[in-house]
Amino acid sequence: MTVNHASALTKEYFIAYLKLIMNSREYTIKQAKEYTFDFFFKGDMKRYGPSTWLQFEKAIKEIDKTMCDMEVC
Repeated sequence: MTVNHASALTKEYFIAYLKLIMNSREYTIKQAKEYTFDFFFKGDMKRYGPSTWLQFEKAIKEIDKTMCDMEVC
């Protein structure tokens, strides 16, 4: 996926990205989060700015909630 440095990436972008990682690598959400932090953000949460990081965190929370709802937490 190509990243445009001019604007913040959306929550929907990260939901799609994380789901792709989870499905293709058979990762848990925790593993996908760690992979994304290392590979996408290169270990630097400020790499694409605070707005993009916030959208990443929102995507993780939404996926967590969806998975919890499906599993009846």
